Amino acid sequence: MQELYVIIGKRIAEERQKRNLSQEHLAEITNLHRNHIGYIERGEKRATLDTLYQITKALNISLEWLFKGF
Repeated sequence: MQELYVIIGKRIAEERQKRNLSQEHLAEITNLHRNHIGYIERGEKRATLDTLYQITKALNISLEWLFKGF
């Protein structure tokens, strides 16, 4: 199950970087702490569905895409 969180975190990080957003900027947009974004991207913390929704909305990606292949 840990692998799931690592893959989701990598997908979030890749999409954030494609948009030239820093973790700090994404944190501001989503009203989350920068450290929390980092933990999620590294798969160190399990994000709630609410948090994932905020992140996907900010990155203009779908939750469906984020979980594709699982």
